[in-house]
Amino acid sequence: MKEKWLTFILMIVTVPIAGELNFYPFQNDFRVSLGTPAFFLFLLWLRSVSPLVSGLLVGAAVTIFRMGLETTLGPLRDWEAAFQHHYPVFFYYLTYAIVFAAVRLNRHHHRPLLLGVLGVTIEIAATSVELLLRSPAAAPLTALATWKQIALIAFFRSFFVLGFFNLVKLRQSKAAEEQQRKEKEKMLVLISELYEETIQLNKTLYNAENIAQDSYRLYQSLKDSQHLLREDLAQQALRIAGQVHEIKKDNQRIYAGLSGLISHDSEYLPLDELAGIVLRSNRKYARSLGKKIGLDLHMDGVFPPCHVYATLSILNNLVVNAVEAIKETGSIRIVVKRDHNTVIFSVADNGPGIASKHLEKIFFPGFTTKYDKSGNASTGIGLAYVKQEVERMLGTVQAGTAGGGTGAVFTITLPLDQIAKKVE
Repeated sequence: MKEKWLTFILMIVTVPIAGELNFYPFQNDFRVSLGTPAFFLFLLWLRSVSPLVSGLLVGAAVTIFRMGLETTLGPLRDWEAAFQHHYPVFFYYLTYAIVFAAVRLNRHHHRPLLLGVLGVTIEIAATSVELLLRSPAAAPLTALATWKQIALIAFFRSFFVLGFFNLVKLRQSKAAEEQQRKEKEKMLVLISELYEETIQLNKTLYNAENIAQDSYRLYQSLKDSQHLLREDLAQQALRIAGQVHEIKKDNQRIYAGLSGLISHDSEYLPLDELAGIVLRSNRKYARSLGKKIGLDLHMDGVFPPCHVYATLSILNNLVVNAVEAIKETGSIRIVVKRDHNTVIFSVADNGPGIASKHLEKIFFPGFTTKYDKSGNASTGIGLAYVKQEVERMLGTVQAGTAGGGTGAVFTITLPLDQIAKKVE
């Protein structure tokens, strides 16, 4: 609304000024100026404002402006004489607006040729009214040469405005298309991120369910003993199972909402897609920690679809461990390679690396060299969990020093059939 009224005010100011760029084609006070093209352009632009209102106000503004210039700078110092000299221009713009409204010109924006013909007709009608008021004698109006000039001027002015107007509309259309393209790209990125988050969230649900079942089995085993201490441990295990169950329920509600937007029904996905999810999610994790870490992925070989949760669990743990090990800036390279029926995951970073005295302890539960800002030690179960899961799937995991003597590299070797989708 504000933009519309600003444009309306701009029209009232611009048309009188543009009218001063003029020439006189006939032997009277009738002038041809840029005021008419400017008025035509604004009428085409301001579709929500009545042309009659525009015609009244612009006609009055042009008349008053010319009278002011005449009495201030011209030979006429009398307002009444200046009014007699310039009042026909008021009826020019009023007639222009009346005919513009009568033919409903703004309904034909999609038909430029018709728009041009009607624009010429409107200008000829408005010019006829002004000439009639300025030259009561019929002779100047009946001269064929006069009408040729009027029509030619109207043709050039109207089609010049239409060309400019359509050029602006074309630029606006391209700008709108570009904006829509950017919005679509943002939406695709959002959908892609939601898709990845649903997979990660469903993995959390999967892990939470396993933890709950394991804790409950531990509770049942401890409950069988009559020892008081074991009774306390059993209650603790039950409480852990209940807490994990609550986490699972909360995640289920979130997952239900997201999965309604993003369809993901299979527990198996292409391995390159899963590795890509690990790559992108850890880029976001690194940014959230305020670190500048470059992560890249290299795939070597053809792989069948792999189990989502098992693959993400082991690979994501290694990459997260590398992100957390790097202090501020660094790089991480993920390599996934197939060797016949074996898949090899390698995660190398250029962080501080692993001291030789820690290489044998790094997979022990509870062992850690990482501390938060408050000095609290990490749980030290990430790598132990990875080792346990890998060995459960008949694979191996090794830690060592990356090339160049800096950083760390973790290598997991697994039988492909342990994570690949079985062919039925």
